[in-house]
Amino acid sequence: MGAPAPELPVTLDMPGKVADFLLTIELEPAERAALDQGVTVRRGQGYTLRITAVPVVHRRLLDLAQSLDGTPGTAVIPAQRKARREYANRVTALGSPA
Repeated sequence: MGAPAPELPVTLDMPGKVADFLLTIELEPAERAALDQGVTVRRGQGYTLRITAVPVVHRRLLDLAQSLDGTPGTAVIPAQRKARREYANRVTALGSPA
């Protein structure tokens, strides 16, 4: 049959702790553009970054933030772990790729 339909962009809120981490690492151009074009929304003491991107970019950003859950030999910061888990729940709600 034909090629699968392209995925449409979706908007998700990324916790600021996740966005702050991702802004410090090497990203692909599509990932960097998604972060750079995100809209900052203030939330109490912190913020969220409202990002519009195709689901595959959200999944890639989530994968890149995996180290916030802790890696052997590094300390885990509970607030960062919780922030990544919140973003993971939003990305997971998009469903898996076909």
